[in-house]
Amino acid sequence: MPSQTQPRLAVFDMDGTLLDSLPDLAASADRMLRSYGLPGIAPDLVRAMVGDGVAALVRRLLAHAGEAATPIDANEAVQRYMADYTPRSTEQSRLFPGTDYALQTLREKGWRLAVCTNKPVAAATRIIDALGLAGVFEAIGGGDSFPARKPDPIHLLGTIQQAHGTPLRSVMVGDHHNDIAAAEGAGVRAIFARWGYGRPEMEAGATAGGDSMTEIPHLAGELIPA
Repeated sequence: MPSQTQPRLAVFDMDGTLLDSLPDLAASADRMLRSYGLPGIAPDLVRAMVGDGVAALVRRLLAHAGEAATPIDANEAVQRYMADYTPRSTEQSRLFPGTDYALQTLREKGWRLAVCTNKPVAAATRIIDALGLAGVFEAIGGGDSFPARKPDPIHLLGTIQQAHGTPLRSVMVGDHHNDIAAAEGAGVRAIFARWGYGRPEMEAGATAGGDSMTEIPHLAGELIPA
């Protein structure tokens, strides 16, 4: 099949890209620390800890707590965090402005859509469904869906395969250096989500950058014409 006739695929990160999830992530972080008798934590501090999956977030929370957290088993803390976060993951989280428009416009233009997130796939799927996006995405590649996760390109390539796309006709949209690195390794064009949680220097290596979700259909169309 000639490459120009293969479907175009837009792959989205979740936290900080599709979803303003910081309020719920931070609330669960605060509750987890307090459950161990440790001081809580402010959302602004949690923001910089997001993007590498739950285990990394919990490790950073425990490191932030200092010596008092040394006796805590990190694996147990991850389980405690997920037990709190999973049923409450959409209490305060909302899609970023323009997300519905961007997804609808891309679909109208014939794009397939997928999610590639370091969240566990069960949690990601539950959130997608709760936000009314069930059936919108061809595939949801979670942090536990493949042998490795972002920034390893295996994660992105596996998600693309599940969505019946090809790397040359795919675009990765994300706000973290993990998204850009995965795209580079997979040979996929990348759009950096400047509205998200990533620091400005994380845009390095991206093919393009956008200031809002509403720009994504245009930017993606420029990178991969129909």
